[in-house]
Amino acid sequence: MSHPIDRALVERLRAAVNRDRLTATAVALVEVPSPTCDAGAVSDRLAGILRDDGFEVERPVGGWPAAPAVATRYRAARPGRTLQFNGHLDTVHLPFVAPRVEGGILFGSGAADMKGGVAAMIEALRILKETDSLPAGEILVTAHDLHEAPWGDGGQLNELIRTGYVGDAVLLPEYSCDSIPVIGRGLAVLEVTISRDGEPVHEVFGGIEQPNVIAAGAEVIRRFGQLDQRLAKSRHPEAGRESLFVGRAAGGEIYNQSPTRFVIEGTRRWLPGRRHADANAEIDGILASVARETGTRVEGTFQVVRDAFEIDRTAPFVAAFQSAHAAVTGKTLPFAAKPFVDDGNSFMAIGGVTAITHGPRAVGAHTLYEKVPLDELARVAVVYALTAIAFCPA
Repeated sequence: MSHPIDRALVERLRAAVNRDRLTATAVALVEVPSPTCDAGAVSDRLAGILRDDGFEVERPVGGWPAAPAVATRYRAARPGRTLQFNGHLDTVHLPFVAPRVEGGILFGSGAADMKGGVAAMIEALRILKETDSLPAGEILVTAHDLHEAPWGDGGQLNELIRTGYVGDAVLLPEYSCDSIPVIGRGLAVLEVTISRDGEPVHEVFGGIEQPNVIAAGAEVIRRFGQLDQRLAKSRHPEAGRESLFVGRAAGGEIYNQSPTRFVIEGTRRWLPGRRHADANAEIDGILASVARETGTRVEGTFQVVRDAFEIDRTAPFVAAFQSAHAAVTGKTLPFAAKPFVDDGNSFMAIGGVTAITHGPRAVGAHTLYEKVPLDELARVAVVYALTAIAFCPA
């Protein structure tokens, strides 16, 4: 159940948002290229911004010394719950687009995913401190590398969670704002390599007698299709169904040559309640069987991107967030499934804490055309600050 928030408090926090400072922070982050596995420079930039604002900054390595994470805390005078704001600083591996601001919109690499959101959560931290509005508890801010798959494996955040950099609840400013994502599927990226001994050879000079890696690949794809049909029976009314999807298959150099290698790539998605190790075992069984039957080597990698999750819709944090959102926008949000995977999945699976994904209405993620309205960054900052005020007092 949500509770109304005082209108005077809402307006005080809105007035406290420094839009020039918020914009400058977002631009300062976007202007530092940070493809996944190479976010060290932008992490240093964020750490410097926080120090300049008077915050004490920690740099936990999280198993990734090339780009130590960034962490800071702001404590109220009285004890209470800890609300964590968490964001990733890495971007997908696309050509870098420098930041620019036009017509109240920020453009550039990471503007939508998710440096704009990180700037908004930093502004929320600032206004809580400057207005002395947090009655109790603590804000923990974390930012990190290794988020975007397949280049990153989420390992840095996972290590941060395991070593105690986790709150009693988490807000993540990804580009989702029309619902509260309360359930989501897990995701693994698959890569299967079928190979044989020897060299590529013309079909009429012995190639036709070699183990056929393309035929073996076709058999793997056929059995994957059969498994996907069985998985389709596992379905959730909001989150959809489990799946095994093949998006790429390739092998051979020319029409009459027997190749030595064939590659299959795809995804495996599963619902809460299934262990990802069991999903992996199903794949491994198919690959081992095809290898025996075709005389080829069939090897697969099963890169778990994030695990499945489900949130308790009656949790106090959900009510606190709904109250804050309603106070800022005049409406509560419906419950829905999360269409993608993000760090919230990891907080639920590893840390056991409720994590809500809510960020600016931004577009262009994973493209060269990312953009986010500055008004949306300001809105998110106020929603985050109000959520903290509603949730952190014990």
